Amino acid sequence: QEQLVESGGGLVQAGDSLRLSCSASGRTFSHRTMAWFRQAPGKERDFVAAVNWKYTTNYDHSVKGRFTISRDNSKNTVYLQMNSLKPEDTAVYYCAGSEYSLTSGSPDAYADWGQGTQVTVSS
Repeated sequence: QEQLVESGGGLVQAGDSLRLSCSASGRTFSHRTMAWFRQAPGKERDFVAAVNWKYTTNYDHSVKGRFTISRDNSKNTVYLQMNSLKPEDTAVYYCAGSEYSLTSGSPDAYADWGQGTQVTVSS
């Protein structure tokens, strides 16, 4: 099991950029598929992006072209670069890890979860 800690959230204006980081303290990070999910108040947890250890990526249609997921195995860290932020991007963003290579958009595929970091985009 990986211990995940997110950071980098904050309050920004529409059109701004923000980069989230997720640091893992476990021993198996380099062979984990890592993903970002988000959850707004009163809504379900939604898939954002994922990247596996072969650097295959998957993005939700709502963020494709605006967000970029990447990883640095030497630092046990996964990033989410968010550009052209919109008010509808406002949510708590969660980092997740999976032992499977499939870059799944289902929360059920991920066993490791961080505590989340708040991203608020004002208009």
